[in-house]
Parts: sequence; C-alpha cells; structure tokens
Amino acid sequence: MNELEIKNVSKGFRARSGHLHALQGINLDIKLGEFVCLVGPSGCGKSTLLHLVAGFDRPDSGEIRLEGRLVERPGPERVVVFQEGALFPWLTVGDNVAFGLKAQKIPQDARRRRVSECLRLVHLEKFQAAHVHELSGGMRQRVAIARALVLEPRILLMDEPFAALDTQTRDLLVEELRGLWSELRNTILFVTHNVREAVYLADRVALFSFRPGRIKRVYTIDLPRPRDPGDPRLEEIVRSIVEELHTEVEEALKEEMGNEKSS
Repeated sequence: MNELEIKNVSKGFRARSGHLHALQGINLDIKLGEFVCLVGPSGCGKSTLLHLVAGFDRPDSGEIRLEGRLVERPGPERVVVFQEGALFPWLTVGDNVAFGLKAQKIPQDARRRRVSECLRLVHLEKFQAAHVHELSGGMRQRVAIARALVLEPRILLMDEPFAALDTQTRDLLVEELRGLWSELRNTILFVTHNVREAVYLADRVALFSFRPGRIKRVYTIDLPRPRDPGDPRLEEIVRSIVEELHTEVEEALKEEMGNEKSS
C-alpha cells in the first residue's frame, strides 16, 4: 500500500540570477512504514521536496497525495524534524515535547502520559524538568525527535537532523533512530548528505541529480536488519551510490566555479 505519492512534481524559485529551477518531474511512491532516504549534491532540491511534502509550500506542477488526499497545507500527520531542532529555550524539555499536544488541546493527564512515553523512547525521561541550554547537541536532537513522535505522526520528515553533530554523537543517534523505527514503524522520509548513513538506515535510497533536481536512480537496500556497518554488501552499495553521486557533485562545482568567474 502506498501511503505517500509524489507525482511529476516540479518547483522553482525567484533568485538574483533569475528563475531557479529546483525540482523537475519528481516521481516517488512511499509505502506504509517504509524508511526512504534522499541523497544528492547541495542545492539539488532534497529539502525543497521535504518541505513540499510537509505542506509548507506547494509545487508549481504535479501533486503530492497522502493516502489519496491532496497535500495542500501542513498537518499533524506529517511532522518535520529540522537540523537545528528548533526548540523553545524558555521551556523545559517536558514542555517542549508537550507543546504540540497543548496546541491540539489534549487533556493534561493524556499529555503527561504521552510526553513521558516519548521521553522514555529517546532515553531522556530523567531530563523532563531540564532546560534546553543544559543539554548537549545530541540530547537536544532527541528532544526534537520526541516532540515529533508525541504527535503520533503517520510520516516523520527529517531534514538532515544529525548534520550539526560530532561523528560519535551522530553515530549514536543514527543507531537510536534505527531502534525507534524498528519499534514504532512510522513512515520516514529522511534527507542526508551521508551516503553510509542512508544505506544503513533505509529500505530505499533515492539519488538526486544536480539542479534541477531529478531522481536519477532509486536503490533498494535488500539487506537483513539489524544491519552490520561492516557488512561488505553494505559497503558495495555505498561505493556504487558514491560513484554516481560524484558525477553530480562535479556538476555542482562546475556551476559554482562558473558563477564565481562571472561575478
């Protein structure tokens, strides 16, 4: 069953240099409970597509449907986890996680139970009364994930959520996310520049071309779970994607160098 259907989606923006064609003819169907990663060079439209799925913007052409219904605006069934977490520093951890539930007017007892459960899932139940400035970067991202999960979304949209973290913390949170997904089975659409991370986590990896972003190839990661990061089969898939990606990165660099010469 396809939960999310992205049909021939294109999107452009106004820029100083003229019209910026971000996405062209994107087609991608995502099944219920599937984990799909988007990889590609900077500026290829990965985050743009994520924001269109979230309903923050609308495509210039094509359509996005969730369970057959046209996506035209944000909704609680699609929740975004951003790179920086976007937490409220004046609120405690518990109040940050409960924020969306209060907006939905969920009764206090039910809010308290759901917040406690989600903090347990991300191993922060002892930090419910702490404030954001008291937490490490990794802990803040766990709070952001808990704040998303507490809304019980059907689709979790993750926009490079671990990019700002050090390697050790990133590896730890990737493993925790794998465990959360195995337990909860939310549908996840995950943007990353890290090919190894994508192959380790995903059922499928969609490789984007350079601008205008198109899906150049979709890789099915047919490896048993939980996966061994040192599995030579995983390494082989990573190498194959990196080789394809290298061509697109070169195109991005050529355009960047050309813009510098002309400026």
